[in-house]
Amino acid sequence: MIKLFNLEINLKLIILPLIYIIIGIIVYELLRKIITKITVNNKKYNLKNHQKQRIDTLRILILNIVKYITVIIVVLMILGTFGVNVSSILAGLGITTAIIGLAFQDLAKDIIAGFSIITEAQYEVGDTIEVDGFMGEVVFLGLKTTRIRNYKGATKIISNHNMDKIINYSLNNSLAIVDVSVDYNENSDKVEKILNEVAERLNGTIEEATGEIQVIGLTSLDDSSINYRVTLETNAMQHYAVERLLKKEIKKAFDKAKIKIPFPQIEVHNGK
Repeated sequence: MIKLFNLEINLKLIILPLIYIIIGIIVYELLRKIITKITVNNKKYNLKNHQKQRIDTLRILILNIVKYITVIIVVLMILGTFGVNVSSILAGLGITTAIIGLAFQDLAKDIIAGFSIITEAQYEVGDTIEVDGFMGEVVFLGLKTTRIRNYKGATKIISNHNMDKIINYSLNNSLAIVDVSVDYNENSDKVEKILNEVAERLNGTIEEATGEIQVIGLTSLDDSSINYRVTLETNAMQHYAVERLLKKEIKKAFDKAKIKIPFPQIEVHNGK
């Protein structure tokens, strides 16, 4: 009888923790699917890119909070199974908070900084930022850390409380700037006419553009060239691609009109 009783106790100590863990996993997965469905299915609302990024960031943050809370509850339930007085633990949290706070100062700072980053919209998942000379896309924003991936694929992980002096390149539109050099022998009016023709042909055809191409005109007279400038406002961080497109189209137009693009030359005079 005693052996049977002990066997029941042992089975209880083994089975109940497993049941609690399974229930915790099921509850977390259910909440994760609900939260993901609510936050990801936002196409019908015609949200802007930065609004979608903010929703994605909040989704990741909420999922982190749900995960931590689920783990804590499951651990407390398992401790209760082993006879640990969970009520006394919860009651004693107020006394031990100061000690825990001292032991986990950086963690507390990270969590507070994480909430501050979200509420102040300093940056979001998908934004391009620069921290301490490292520039890249924010690929993860959690309660404790932020992960930034540069164009080479390298990922930098930074504690949230160290995320200061941030440069965010995604808050505002970018400006594509193309400086074009031509030979001194070329007619300035002809050059500007061709640039305006290129601008007129491309306006309304560039998806990344948020405005119209502006032909600024002659900007400088260098040693071996006359320089003209063309600009176009684009979506954040899309100016590089637009600049390449503009350069390609301008080069094609110049080739067709037989306008020479100079290269550095050195004149050597014989002293005899």
